[in-house]
Formats: sequence, C-alpha cells, structure tokens
Amino acid sequence: MTTPATALPLENAVFSAALLARRLPWSDAPARALGLDSLTCEGAARGVLAHLRRSRSGRPVRLRTPFGSFLVPLGPADTAGLLAAGAAAGALAPAVRLDEAGRRHGLHPHHPLPFPAPPEEALPDAALAGPLAGELRRLAAARRDDHALTWEAWRPGLLRAARRVVAGAAAAEDTLLGEMLRRAAEAAGSHAYESRAAAVHRRLAPYLADPDPDSLAAFPARPATGPAVPAARAEDGRPTDAGRPEEALAHTLAVVSEAAVTTALQALALTAAGMPGAAGGPAAAVAFALDRFPPVAAAVHPVRSRFTWEGLAVEAGTEILAAPGWLRTATDPADDTGAEPQPLPAGGPSPLCGSPTGCAAAAVAVRVAEAVVRFFTEDADGTRPALLAPALTPDRMPLTLAPHTVLLAFPAAGAHPAAPPARADTPAAYAASARAGADRLDRHARSLAACAADAGWDGNETRERFRMRLLEHADRCTRAASDIREAARHLAD
Repeated sequence: MTTPATALPLENAVFSAALLARRLPWSDAPARALGLDSLTCEGAARGVLAHLRRSRSGRPVRLRTPFGSFLVPLGPADTAGLLAAGAAAGALAPAVRLDEAGRRHGLHPHHPLPFPAPPEEALPDAALAGPLAGELRRLAAARRDDHALTWEAWRPGLLRAARRVVAGAAAAEDTLLGEMLRRAAEAAGSHAYESRAAAVHRRLAPYLADPDPDSLAAFPARPATGPAVPAARAEDGRPTDAGRPEEALAHTLAVVSEAAVTTALQALALTAAGMPGAAGGPAAAVAFALDRFPPVAAAVHPVRSRFTWEGLAVEAGTEILAAPGWLRTATDPADDTGAEPQPLPAGGPSPLCGSPTGCAAAAVAVRVAEAVVRFFTEDADGTRPALLAPALTPDRMPLTLAPHTVLLAFPAAGAHPAAPPARADTPAAYAASARAGADRLDRHARSLAACAADAGWDGNETRERFRMRLLEHADRCTRAASDIREAARHLAD
C-alpha cells in the first residue's frame, strides 16, 4: 500500500502560475502571437502534467496550488477509476465546481433518471427530434432581419425546448419552472438550497403526476425491464433513491438545459468557424465543444473516509481534483511522452455533471445538444450557420467561449441582402416601424424578467404565483416580438 507522491516545489510553482494566469486571458496574447503555445497558461499546465506523468509513472500526484492542495489524477482513465473506487466505497462527499479564479460553486445534486434501459435504447433519436422540432422552428422564426439569432432569443428558446423534452408540452410554457431551477442551482451547497429545491419539486409535481408520454417525465413511471444504468448512484456514492423522481427530473432538466443553451451554441460556433474537430457532424461538434469548453471544467471531490485504489491509499480530508477542461482528451495531440490521448472512459465523470461515476441524464443532454446542432446545420430549410462574433480560427482557440458573446446567423437558402431604406407609407417602411416595436417589446420582456428574478418573491406559493405572472407577461412580450419580426420580414420582401 502506498500513499500519493507529492510534487516538487518547482512543479507546484509552475502549475500554480499556469492556473493563476487563466484569470488573465490577455496574458497569453504575446505567446500566441509568436506561436509559442507552450508558454501559454494552458501549454504550461499541460507541460507540467506531461512531466509529472513521466516522473511519477502516470500515478496521481499531490499538487499544492493557490486554490488548495489537491490529489490530481493525470489522465482520463485514472480520473474515472479513482473516482469510481471512492464512490463505490461511499467515501466521497458532494462535489463542487472550481472556476477559473479558484472560487468554489455548488453543483446541482446528482440524481439519475431511472431509465428502464440504457439511455440510447430507451430514448431513440426520433423521440428527441419530434418534441424539439416545433420549438426549434419557433426559435428560427425569431431571427433578426440579418438572419442572426441573438442571445436574448436563443437562451429562452432553448430553455423552453429543454422543458418540453424533459417535462412535457405543458412545461414548455412554464418559464417560472426554469427560473426556479436556476435559482436552486445557484444555491447548491448553501443553506438556501433546501427551500429552493422544495419549490422546484412542487412545481414539477403536476408533470410527474400526469406525465407527457413523449417526455422524460414519463420514465419514472415505467417499470425497469432492461439492464440497470451504469453507475446509477447518488452523488455521495449510495444507491439512488428511486422514490424521489422529482429530484431526478430536476437534475435532468438542469443538465439538459445547460447542454441545449450553452454546449449546442458553442458547437454551432465551432462548426461555423470551420474548426477541424467539429467537422464530423453534430456528434463530433458537440464532443469537441464539451472537450474544449466543458461546463464543469474542474470539480473538487472531497474525501470523507479512507479508501484504496490500485494499491494507493487515499486518506480522509483529501480533495481530488477532476479537471476534464485542463486534462485534454481526444482532441489533443499526443503529449511529449509519446502516448496517444485517451477519451474519457464510459461511466466516468461527465463534463456536464459533478457525478463521480457518470450520469445518464448527461448522456441524454449530449444527444439533445446534437439534435439542436443537427436542426440548425442539416434540417432547418437549408440554413447554414455563419459566425458573426467572436472571431475564431483553428490556431487561435480561446480558453473560454462565453455563450452570450456568440452571435450566429442562419441565412435561409437563397436569402437576399436586406433592401435599402424605403420611403414612408410603403410596406418596407411599416416593416421598419414594426421592427422598432418588436425591439421595444423585447426590452419590456427583459425588464419584467429582471423584476421576477428579484429574491423578494421567494418564500411562499403566493409570491411564486406573482412571479409566474410576471414571467408569463415577459414570455408573451417575447412571443409577440417574434411574431412582429416575422410579419415585418414578409412586409419587407
């Protein structure tokens, strides 16, 4: 039985400097301009990890950083194996997310949806494409005159689509559910979480009581006739409590919403930018986006009781750092050890979820993101994405790609440039007036949503009803703005 090796002071210093540099994206600019990628913060971190793999025979190593002291597995297979051993022994406490600045954030508790068979068998692609198609066509109709889909249209549209897939057609209109889920996720790990989670569960109860057969809400009511989903355990390593389907559905909605809103948009941006890793179709584009910009780029798994893995003793009080965003997988070239990059093993931690041993909901979320990418690249009336912002090139990939900075245009086949300004009292002039009115409605919708987001509405069902009304008015304004823009396009033609 051995204990983990500790990195040398110089190794700690170089790795820590690389992590601290991630706070300052501009610090990489000189090295990138000179083509010295090994001197960027990501290149330096990878260089240290490659050195540690050689000097420690690839075994996990203790690293001291400004963010804490961690046991760091040096490859995807070791990360999956170490966390699986800890989960099987019930030795892991709930994970927290570590951001680029070293701050810790709670993660939505992991409660797998009880599929009657593995997700790819229980939920064929057609079962996702049907519920998504109507929502995505509606979103496509909200394009501006230059055929761009703004973040203000994309985010609510994809949140709506996620609610449709997870909780059913009636939930698509339930903007309050999405807002309550967001606030609960923000409070994960704090004292406020229990009350916010209880409000989400109350909101989900009607969708579980009478589930839409075309939604994921119907799965908890079905008998499990197929093989069990691998690693279907709660985040603390204990078997999942199948008696709490509302927790499983809330977790699934959170993960699917993240993938639909963020990962699908990033995948489309990478596709539009011509990134080689995204050139193999929707599945490749989504996998590339998750590899480059994982929502859970780094997760800390506290160890609360001693366990062993492959002869390595991991003591209580240790913190395991699982960092798929820092340990690049299949899209990276081999490091200087000569070893080929390893994809994350099946059943390993997902870049969408803090579970140590995989997540069936995350697997579904990936397929939802793929369906969104497929719609906007293959199925939507000949549209093809064009990246308007930010500027991306294969040799200048950013460390992060915030979704609100992405602006994509989806021009219809045979689309022609916008006509020049028209004189008054013509259809084109009325179209311009209508577009201005639609912009005002959008601003009004944002104001109502901001009012509904105030914490003063928390506390009881009466206040939740007021918040729901505000969000319903905001949704109506958004829909009206979309309808007006569509009418304006017809007037301008």
